[in-house]
Amino acid sequence: MKFVDEVQIRVKAGNGGNGCVSFRREKYIPFGGPDGGDGGRGGSVWLEADEGLNTLIDFRHQRVFKAPRGQDGMGSQMYGKGGEDMLVRVPIGTVVSNVDTDETIGDLTTHGQRLLVAQGGKGGLGNMHFKSSTNRAPRQSTDGTPGDERELKMELKLLADVGLLGFPNAGKSTFIRAVSAATPRVAGYPFTTLHPGLGVVRVEADRSFVVADIPGLIEGAADGAGLGIQFLRHVSRTRLLLQIVDILPMDGSDPVAQVRAIESELEQFDPELLQRPRWLVLNKTDLMADEVERRALAEDIVARLEWTAPWFMISAVARQGTLEICQRAQQFFDAQREHDHEQARSRDDVRMRGEPEGDVPEAGA
Repeated sequence: MKFVDEVQIRVKAGNGGNGCVSFRREKYIPFGGPDGGDGGRGGSVWLEADEGLNTLIDFRHQRVFKAPRGQDGMGSQMYGKGGEDMLVRVPIGTVVSNVDTDETIGDLTTHGQRLLVAQGGKGGLGNMHFKSSTNRAPRQSTDGTPGDERELKMELKLLADVGLLGFPNAGKSTFIRAVSAATPRVAGYPFTTLHPGLGVVRVEADRSFVVADIPGLIEGAADGAGLGIQFLRHVSRTRLLLQIVDILPMDGSDPVAQVRAIESELEQFDPELLQRPRWLVLNKTDLMADEVERRALAEDIVARLEWTAPWFMISAVARQGTLEICQRAQQFFDAQREHDHEQARSRDDVRMRGEPEGDVPEAGA
């Protein structure tokens, strides 16, 4: 199935029903008075996150979503029936923005989360509301208000713990096949993945994390070259980046230059990404038979990069060194989760003591 991660749609909420002009007509009641009912409200349009969806491709075929209008009011003070709300399912990780104002409306990040994108119109008032001491037989009513109508842009940002970065043919797809049950396409000839994919890495029965295979980046990606900014957005949600580099590129290029080029694209797209934890993974070590030369080359690359974060030597195709990365990544997430829990407990303690919220003072301060 083709992967689609950006679409534009139009949503139209239902108009409110019109109020009714009516008078009570019964035998022996010659002046029954006004009894026109109100119109029903129009249906609203909601978006709902669904974990069963992983692409926006359905919106390429249907781009307009209209909720039904409210029913008009009726005599005998009967209100019109309200229009049913329209529920549109979208993948988890969808960011919704208004095309006209470029304002972000919402971000759907959990299963079942709903977002109101178009409010239905209010029903009009029937003539029973306009009766007064001086106007015993009002012949006026109001029309229902129109429902909201918007052009929306929806962007899908993959929800993953780990994002794989690297040039085309660095071995990202092979790596994700080695550590998870995902089966992205791999081959013995150069080509680049055309859409991102997810894989679940299970370190133990109840300990796992999600890896996103981000399509290969090239120089100028932040300006739209190649797959460009279309897939850089998927990096923004990840908590850990693995920069996979071919330790001995077939084209004779310098691995250090490749790392620097990716760093430049990340900085242009979002400088905050360079501050995110990022580990270096030197792949395809199986192409070098001599272990001493392999280690020397890896240490030279790390030294020239002045790399201070963790780095690894692996062969994704032979699944050598991949388990160590997964275990280290799981330890990283466990420590991060424990840190978050401690901060939450500290905030709860502050609230229970009735102290103003803010930075918790350090012990001994």
